[in-house]
Amino acid sequence: MKNVLVVFVALGVWATADAAVRKEPSESEVAGIIARFAAKEAQFALARENYTYRQTAKLHELDESGSVRGRWEIMSDIVFSPEGKRTERVVRAPVQTLQNLLLTPEDEQDLRSVQPFVLTTKDIDKYYVRYLGRQNADEIPCYVFAVKPKSLEQGQRYFSGMVWVDDRDMQIVKTYGRGVGYQKKNSDNQFPKFETYREQVDGKYWFPTYTRADDTLFFQTSSQRIRMTVKYEDYKQFKSDAKITYGDPVEAEKPKETKKP
Repeated sequence: MKNVLVVFVALGVWATADAAVRKEPSESEVAGIIARFAAKEAQFALARENYTYRQTAKLHELDESGSVRGRWEIMSDIVFSPEGKRTERVVRAPVQTLQNLLLTPEDEQDLRSVQPFVLTTKDIDKYYVRYLGRQNADEIPCYVFAVKPKSLEQGQRYFSGMVWVDDRDMQIVKTYGRGVGYQKKNSDNQFPKFETYREQVDGKYWFPTYTRADDTLFFQTSSQRIRMTVKYEDYKQFKSDAKITYGDPVEAEKPKETKKP
């Protein structure tokens, strides 16, 4: 009986400690969490410019039975210049067979910047960010936030949905939502909801690795179910942050000789 009581007491202490660790943050703490993860996201966005990767996007049109009716696919290598300019080198692009859909510049912009969503200090003021609570994302304890743009500027695309922020690394590990933006009157562009997952690369930053969408787009005259996947693979660091200082080498000072007694 004594050993059992000790176990129960220990379990009670651990449960109490875990509850204390997992308690909901106050309003001021939430503001601090938002500022911290935005700063970490800014560091990640800068670090990602040091990596090349391969991106494979596939879009399928589905008929009423769920069978694939049309396809679109593109495989690209993504590289960045020393100035951070993104360059896409197409590796494979089979002839597309889509029948009811036409990819727009907005779709391409979502593929580049909205689906692998990054919310940095520079962009945080463009969004309303509301704390929803705690939830695990693939067993990772997270803070969950609702995110939506404060306004829509012509020519810009935004993310609207939810983000899961790792409560230890303070980085986004999962997003769920859709791309949104300013649309002209009578425009009939529709955009699917999607989920994007991140994984840790090089033991430090969480990089997007997989996006998926399975949604029905409701147009003015018809509807179309789609299935889309995007894979981000083979992240490789291609430059270093190390600084090299040029100048004349400095000779080490020779030790002074001592006279023997």
